[in-house]
Amino acid sequence: MKNLKEQSSFLSSSSPSLVAKLLNAQYHHFLNLISFSLILCCGIIIGILLHSSLQDISSTSSLNIQRISQLFLVSSPPPPTIPSPPSPPSKPVHVGLKGFLRSPKKIMHDMEDEELLWRASMAPKIRSYPFYRTPKVAFMFLTKGYLPLAPLWEKFFRGHEDLFNIYVHSYPSNNESYPEGSVFHGRQIPSKRVDWGYVNMVEAEQRLLANALLDISNERFVLLSESCIPLFNFTTVYSYLTTSTQTHVESYDQLGGVGRGRYSPEMKPRVQLRHWRKGSQWFELDRAMALEIISDTTYWPLFYRYCHHGCYADEHYIPTLLNIKSSLGRRNSNRTLTWVDWTNGGPHPTRFIRYEVTEELLVKLRNGGGEDRQCYHNGEKTNVCYLFARKFLPTALGRLLRLAPSVLYF
Repeated sequence: MKNLKEQSSFLSSSSPSLVAKLLNAQYHHFLNLISFSLILCCGIIIGILLHSSLQDISSTSSLNIQRISQLFLVSSPPPPTIPSPPSPPSKPVHVGLKGFLRSPKKIMHDMEDEELLWRASMAPKIRSYPFYRTPKVAFMFLTKGYLPLAPLWEKFFRGHEDLFNIYVHSYPSNNESYPEGSVFHGRQIPSKRVDWGYVNMVEAEQRLLANALLDISNERFVLLSESCIPLFNFTTVYSYLTTSTQTHVESYDQLGGVGRGRYSPEMKPRVQLRHWRKGSQWFELDRAMALEIISDTTYWPLFYRYCHHGCYADEHYIPTLLNIKSSLGRRNSNRTLTWVDWTNGGPHPTRFIRYEVTEELLVKLRNGGGEDRQCYHNGEKTNVCYLFARKFLPTALGRLLRLAPSVLYF
């Protein structure tokens, strides 16, 4: 109390200016205090608001960062690879003559007939071979479908796989196949429909020859049917064919309606009546004659155009062609190697069923067919006039298999 009184007495005694200064100082101090408090409150409020906002932003931003990182991981280009040191240059692969002449393992192809004949007609001008060549026999089967006598032929071919090739021409609708172990497995060529007595029969023969000519190892070419059988073992047949100096195509001049009567004058002047010949369809050729047949663009178009309606081109085209080309005709034996029985007459030969297949029949066929004729092989007489025979029906297979070891010797 004493102090207050003293202060009040001091203030009252002080000058008015001093009092004003003191009051002004206290006022300013009070204003600063209020300002600081307001600033502090605003800062606290702003901090609270920022804290809540930052929590929301952090959650959304983390998701966005993940998405952006994934986007960069996907779209960003892979890191550059370090190039490996260059490998030493490989040695060039040289294809020798054997590579060019290697026999095709698969005989199916996409060539059209025109392309096939053109390709097969290529032949070297130099006749001698600059390498060792084992001649093969091409056995060409012209069939309607499956080969019913295939088991007999399997026995015939067994053990001689390096000396023959097989080619089968059947109806395109034939879907039957042979097991992998069979010699006929995979040996069907691209085929087309064939009709008895029509020119497409000769087209099928040309197709078989052309496919067989693609293999340079084939030297002899035999045409067979599904009803043909071999009369001797493979060794005998192979030796007979590969050592022969002649081909075996039946070709003769026959008067009457079934011979000269089938000739068409529209074939003149290239094919005249004096050229016309007839013969069995079942031939045996060498490579030179096969090449002439598949590359003929002079006489075959005439047969294709005019040999219809009972003309039977398969009995006349090749015999007539050989007669016109004298160089080929001089090397031909004018006989077939396939025996057929025509004694009963008619357009079709005798067919043999099971009970007709006997040991006596097969022995007779092996000795010239019981005909009073002389046969020659390379200028020497021989009783082997036929190597094959037809027509044997599927029912004869059992007896043929039973007689093959003792009579046919295979």
